[in-house]
Amino acid sequence: MKRKHDEINHVQKTYEDMDPTTALLEKEHEKVTKNKFINAVTLGQYEMNTWYFSPYPEEYGRCAKLYICEWCLKYMQHARTLAQHACPHRQPPGREIYRKGKLSVYELDGADEKLYCQNLCLLAKLFLDHKTLYFDVEPFLFYVLCEVDQHGAHVVG
Repeated sequence: MKRKHDEINHVQKTYEDMDPTTALLEKEHEKVTKNKFINAVTLGQYEMNTWYFSPYPEEYGRCAKLYICEWCLKYMQHARTLAQHACPHRQPPGREIYRKGKLSVYELDGADEKLYCQNLCLLAKLFLDHKTLYFDVEPFLFYVLCEVDQHGAHVVG
């Protein structure tokens, strides 16, 4: 019963409660990710505080705030760079597989849309502690939830 409670409530085990290999991996993960440099991201009209470290390239990963194009997920260091970014896209790449009202879901093949999927993984890692997939996206399918309006399909999840 306690195990179910701990799993449901995401109770973190102590290193002593883990098998030696898991404990070693968790200590390594904690060491690598303990320093979070990116404190916020701007995506479209939203500014969000980040929760965790993400392995952006060093010149971006040391910024206090990243500016991300909501259409192609390209990341930038400055608001003026984002303002000058003339992105031709107005929806995620891939194919729309579902739409109801203002919501759409797009399916993206990591092999076909490698850069977009890598950028999606880097963005997601800012909010997920134990995400490990960043660059090897080719074998995976990704699903992006969007809110659609007259300007395009805005990523919401």
